[in-house]
Parts: sequence; C-alpha cells; structure tokens
Amino acid sequence: MGLADRRRWIGAGGMLALGLAPLAAHAALSEADFLADVPLVLTASRLAQPTSETPAAVTVIDADMIRASGFRDIPDLLRLVPGFTVAYTRDNTWGVGYHGLADGFSRRMQVLIDGRSVYTPGFGEVPWGTLPLAIDDIERIEVVRGPNSAAYGANAFFGVINIITKDPAQVAGVHAFLAGGDHGAADGLLRVAGSQGDLRYRLTLGTQHRDRFATQVEKSAARQLDARADYRLSATDELTANLAASRSDLHQGRAGDLLDPAREPDAGAEHVQLRFRRAVDPENEWSLQFYHTRYYRRDDFSVVLPGPFPPAGVVPVDLSHTQWRDDIEYQGIARTSEALRFVWGAEARWEGVDAPGWFYGQGDKHGALYRLFGNAEWRVAPQWLVNAGLMAEHHSLSGFDVSPRLAVNWRPAHDHAFRASIGEAYRSPTFFEEDGDQRFSYADGTPLAQRFVPAGSLSAERVLSREVGYVGHFHAARLQLDLRLFDDRVRDLIGSRNIATSPYDNRFQAFNGDWADIRGADLQLRAKPVPWLDLWAAYARVRITANDADIAGSAPRNNFSALGVIRLGDGWEASAGIYRQGAVVWLDDGDRTRAFTRVDARLARRWKAGGHPLEVALVGQNLNQGDVAEFRPENRFERRGYVSVTFDW
Repeated sequence: MGLADRRRWIGAGGMLALGLAPLAAHAALSEADFLADVPLVLTASRLAQPTSETPAAVTVIDADMIRASGFRDIPDLLRLVPGFTVAYTRDNTWGVGYHGLADGFSRRMQVLIDGRSVYTPGFGEVPWGTLPLAIDDIERIEVVRGPNSAAYGANAFFGVINIITKDPAQVAGVHAFLAGGDHGAADGLLRVAGSQGDLRYRLTLGTQHRDRFATQVEKSAARQLDARADYRLSATDELTANLAASRSDLHQGRAGDLLDPAREPDAGAEHVQLRFRRAVDPENEWSLQFYHTRYYRRDDFSVVLPGPFPPAGVVPVDLSHTQWRDDIEYQGIARTSEALRFVWGAEARWEGVDAPGWFYGQGDKHGALYRLFGNAEWRVAPQWLVNAGLMAEHHSLSGFDVSPRLAVNWRPAHDHAFRASIGEAYRSPTFFEEDGDQRFSYADGTPLAQRFVPAGSLSAERVLSREVGYVGHFHAARLQLDLRLFDDRVRDLIGSRNIATSPYDNRFQAFNGDWADIRGADLQLRAKPVPWLDLWAAYARVRITANDADIAGSAPRNNFSALGVIRLGDGWEASAGIYRQGAVVWLDDGDRTRAFTRVDARLARRWKAGGHPLEVALVGQNLNQGDVAEFRPENRFERRGYVSVTFDW
C-alpha cells in the first residue's frame, strides 16, 4: 500500500472514529490498524474489523472510486460491486439487485445512510431518486455482499449498502460543483463546512436535472438541502444532528398512452436524525439514536376511456402516497478481555403509509417493529476468530423471527485469510403486499375494475445462506483479492398471481409460493502496480434454479466491471470504466433485457487558481455503442457526456 493510500485510510478511519457510522463500533482504531494491507470496515457485524476478519464479504467504494467513475447518480456506483445489477426503471426510481430477484424496488436490500434505514414501509422500495443526499458528500460506501439480517434485521435479505457521509471537519471550507451536458443533464452544488470551538457543521445545497431517455418522457428536476452539526459535549460525549429534505418535479408517462399519460407529478423526502454517543474508553461505548423520515409522492390524473367497450367515461387515478417512520435505537460495545468483545442493542420502530388509491377504503396503514440484537467476536487463537450474531425481532405483519449467523475466520498468514459462515435471514412483507387493494371507478362512482386484491397473513421470505471466502494481499503485485463462493436457498418468496376468472380481467394478489436456489462466485480485486495507476475489477458468476422461469433468469449468468485511473502528471488524470451485464429478467413490471457492454471515460485536470483548488472534467458515458436497454426494452440509455467544474476555497 502506497503512502497516499495509507494517508487516505488514516483520514477515513479518523473520521469514522468520530462517529460517521452511528450503528458501527468505535473500537481501538490505531494508526497501525489503518496502515494494514486490508482496510477496516464497520458494516458487517457493527464492530470495526479488517475485511480479513469480518463474518461476511464486504466491498468498499471509496471517494477516489466515486470521483474516477464519473457517476452522478448513487445507484450507478453499485455497478462497481461484483454481482450487482443496476437499471433506471421509471418514475424517478431505480432497480438494484444482487444475485437475482431484481425488480424496480430494490426491496431485498437494506440501505443505510449514516445508520438510518431508507427502506420504505409501504411498498418496500429504496427511493433512490428522492434521497436528500449529494454524491459529493459521500465518504465511502460499504456493501455487505450476502444476507446480513443478524446485524441489521429482516430487510438485510441479500445484503447491506451502508452510505457513510463526510465529517464536517474533513471538508472544511467552501466547495462548489457545476456540471452540464447531454439529455438535459445539469447539476449544481454548494457546500459550506467548518468548525467553531467544539462545534463542527456542514451545509449542502444541491440541484439536479435529468432527461433519461429520448424514447419516452422521463425528466426530473430535484433540489436538496442537507445540514449536519456535530457538537463535542465533553471528552467522552458527542451529539450529532442531521436535517435534510429533497423536492423533485417530474415529467413522466407516454404521450397518447391511455393508461400512462404524460403528466407532471412531484415527489420528496425529509428526515431529522439525532445521535448521542458516549465513548467511555477506546474499547467501551454506547450510543442512542432517533430519526424520523417521510417520503411522499403526488401523482393523480384522469384517464378518458373511449367507447363502446369498456364504456366510455372519465376514470380518476390516484397514485399518491405518504410514507413515514420513527425509529429509536440503543447500542453498546464492550471488550471483556483481549480475546472477546461484544456489540448489543435494541431498536423500536413505528411506521406507516397513507395511500388511498392503493388501499381502497382502509385509511392509513401503520405498524411497529421491535428488535434485540447482538454480535460477539471471539479470538479463539491468534489465527482463529469466531463471529456469532443474532437478531430477534417482532414485526406487526410477519410476527416473530430470529436471524442467526456463525462465521469462522482462519488467518494462516498475515496477508491471507479464509472465512466460512452460515446464517439465516428474513424479509418481512410490506403493507402493500399484505393489504394492497387498488380499484378504479368512473368519475360518477360506477365501479370499473380491481387491479390488486389484499393477500392477508403473508409469511416472511427466508434465506439460508452458506459461504466460504478468501481475502489476500500480494505485495509483489501490489494487489488485494477478495473471493466469495455462496449457496443461498430462498424460500417463501412473495410474488404476485393473477386470480381473475375472466381472460379479459387482471386481478393480482401477493402470495408465498416461489423458491430459488442461488449459487455462484464473486471476485473482486484492487491493484496499484505503479504509483500512477489504480485498477479495480469485479466479476460474478451466478446460477439460479427456481420454480419460476423469470426468477431463474433474474440474475445475469456473468457480470463484470472494471475501473482504471491513470495519473498523467501536471494535474491531469484519466479514467475509464467497463461494465458488462449479461441478459437478465427484471421482475414485476420489468422485462427481459439483452446483454450489453458499456464503456465510460473521464478526463480531468486539477490545478490552483488564486491559491484555491480547481478541477475541470469531461465525462463520456456509453461511448462504445448506440444505446443500451435498461429494465425494459424501451428504456434506451444512449451515448451521452457532460462537463464539470469543481472549485474549493
């Protein structure tokens, strides 16, 4: 590891130790830890661990990778993770899947931002398009590749995506970013951060404009505000407050389509998050966190049906909804001996959804979740480490579930480690899967059709996951390697079936009835063979056996990505990314899309103007072919580019 890399990891570790990830541990993080060949991560077990000692495989997307990729949408960054499929769907939403079962909701992923879950209770989606978070404020993203309900609960079904933002002290000063390019792309951002005495603060204002496709109306104009303050109360106590909001004006639909007319809905999100942390000493601490989130969408319009069948008339359609969550969590960390340390805690969550057009005549839906969790790290011998974790939770829809995990790590040499683990995870049904009832009537109240029928009494989805892994560092080649072999057996999958008795009708109902066996391998590497060259690469091979053909095809057989950065001197930097995704069937309202290879490139130069850092960059996306089909054949991602200017003072 070169000096620049070492400094980068030291800086990241220092910020994390100050509390960037509230659900992770504050272990004894020394400089020696961060100078190790394998970096520390915080997400796998809620304890700070090197990736050679975690109970699960972890990918880290750091700030250098984010900048070099040229991506300006957070889901795009997950293309760098082995086994991930990513696509823009519609209506300002994205589909993200890992090893299959990918749909337009990302519903089997637990996504955290500084310890706050953004998984919505009503429809079980990750609202990527309305997250009040600027990509420039992300310090790193830790992705746990595999089920992790033992640490983060039922919806960490296939993995956890933990987005860790930058500490205000890390970005002190004023930061401005402007970008513009093809397809109406325009971004603007202004961030002010600093400190005064024991107070650190950061305020970010941003705007983002997109025109996704030439083949259909998919435009968005979003505005963001994100404010954070960290106040050190004493040598051991710190209070962190975060307040953020986003608003999006959308243009969507298809001109001339009766069922999906062109229209202009709007969407937004907001949250407030408070966290108190007391570090008794470097090995013992506790924290208390509260957050409130709200997501909304306003989308109501009318459809005019021509005669004579079905009868002509005006049909009002209301797709609006408001989803909310209140959450409080306590977490404690302690080391009882040189060989043993623990993390434990409890969480209570109250959440609901108000969506009259989706829950006919039911009013708002609400429920509660209660959790107890713990993880123990036991160093049996210098070369052997055991991680044992357990999550017990009660959900108002699915009842009581327990998610256990046991992992054994063997490190025969300092630079090489092997892991074997087994665990079970669950995904609770959403309010809509359980009670969704969507009906359409004419403006005069005459019933027309029912599209979704309540299911009632659904069971939680469950997966039994087994894996073996290897993490190694090869000094001669300056290369880090991570390999994961997995066998996931998924049962009680929640799907939908058409229960209509007439061929001219469609009435869908959720049910537990599908299953899938998912086997394969993940491989990732990072190399820096010479000081001026950085390389990242990821590959996954997946095979799904299932009772449903679409489920069996819901993961590409082969998936590959690579990103390379060349530092040319005199402030010049060039990078290129290659993203190969095999043919895949997107579930629910998605379709089968063909395999594609996408090539992106970025050329930038950094220098100082008046003593202040300045960067100008040119980014090209999908440079190698005319267009790429995403999620469904008509979603055509065409060749495009943008120019950006970044200024700091």
